[in-house]
Formats: sequence, structure tokens, C-alpha cells
Amino acid sequence: MDMMTALMSPDQMILAFALALVAGLVKGMVGFALPLILISGLSSFLPPELALAGLILPTLVTNGIQALRQGVAAAVDSIKRFRVFLIVGGVFLMASAQMVSIIPVQVMLLVLGVLITLFCLMQLVGVKFHMAEPSTRIEAMVAALAGAIGGVSGVWGPPTVAYLTAISTPKTEQVRVQGVIYGLGALALLGAHLSSGVLNRASLPFSVALLVPVLLGMWLGGRVHDRIEQDTFRRITLVVLLIAGLNLIRRALMG
Repeated sequence: MDMMTALMSPDQMILAFALALVAGLVKGMVGFALPLILISGLSSFLPPELALAGLILPTLVTNGIQALRQGVAAAVDSIKRFRVFLIVGGVFLMASAQMVSIIPVQVMLLVLGVLITLFCLMQLVGVKFHMAEPSTRIEAMVAALAGAIGGVSGVWGPPTVAYLTAISTPKTEQVRVQGVIYGLGALALLGAHLSSGVLNRASLPFSVALLVPVLLGMWLGGRVHDRIEQDTFRRITLVVLLIAGLNLIRRALMG
């Protein structure tokens, strides 16, 4: 606690915990957006490096819980079903990560933000984009886009959610699949920032402390998730995804 008070004021700590509770609630309901909420909110009053360090452990732990909520066997089944997405996305992510200095991140974020925003708006006003059954080719294309964007910007959740929504993935499986995909990415994030020094002796207690409100929020969100119908879940997902798309456009235009 002493380390945390050296990094931020008590008011900032309370605000950080409140944001973490909201982020966990949304995560529990729809399965994504925790990093989006935390990094956007925390970086508005804390140094960017500390904000990034804060979300690392909550992201890793919540995705692990999310992936394993129905057991190891269910998680393995999801890995098998979406193996094309995982493999193609991972390859493109690793390849594009080597091109960070070449590809303008703002351009990638703007393209992705516009596509995601248009997709959500069309869905919300009743223009349906629905696939009767999954297509390996389209799955690979979306995975390539998600991986390419993720490698240069660290953002690859929105294309994943858009694809899972378009193929009408049942809500329980959609949340589980997101946990598997994001969990693997969270492991890479942890390793990268242990090496970079972002997660260190000073910032680690902050990341650990945020686990408490995040897990409480996730538990509450999970109870809501279990009670809502598939159509309601779909609309809530689209609204959260729309906010994510608009935030990507904001980041592209305003930095």
C-alpha cells in the first residue's frame, strides 16, 4: 500500500478502483472491453506506463477465468473449433509486430475504427450482416486483419467480437472463446512488459490491487450474463463494440 500511495493520491486510487469495478462488470457481461475501459480511464489521470501496468494482471486473470468457466474440456473444444482464427491471427500478429516502425498506427486504428463503427450501426438499426454458417476463408481473413492490427497497435479484440457476433455464436461460447483468444494475448503482454520494465516492483502492487474490484465486477457481470437472453446479449455486445470503435477513431485522430 505504501508503494501505491507513492504513485498516486488517495482520490486517484479510489477512482482507479471504481473504473476497475466498471471494467470488470462489462467484462463479465459481454466478455471483452476490460483493457479498453481501464487504459482509457486510468491514462486520463495516471502516467500511461502505470495505467498499462495496472491492467496487465487483471487482463490475464479475468481471461483465464473466462476461458475456463465451463471447464478445461470446453476451453479445449473452443480452441479446436477456432483453431484457424488462433493460428492465422497469431502469425499475422507476430509478423506485423515487426513492422511497427513502418506502418502508421493511426491509419490502422482509423480503418479498424470506421469498419467496426459502421458494422455496429448497421446491426443496431436492423441491417443484418449474418453468416448462415462459419466460413474458413472469412474466418482466416478476419483473423489476419485482427492479427495485423494487433501487432502494431495492441488492439485486436473488436474484429474478433464482430466475427463471433456475425456468426451468431451462442453467448456462453462467445464469452469463452474470447477468454481463450485474449488470454493467450495476455500471456504475451505479461512477458513483454516484464521485459520492458513497465511491470516492476513499484507498479506490480497496483496491478495486484486492481484484481479485487475487477473480479468483484466480473462476478456481478457474470450473474447478469447468465440471466439475459441471447438477443439482449447481442445488442449489449454491439453497443459496447460501437463504443470501442468510436474510441479507436478518437485515438487515430487525437492520439
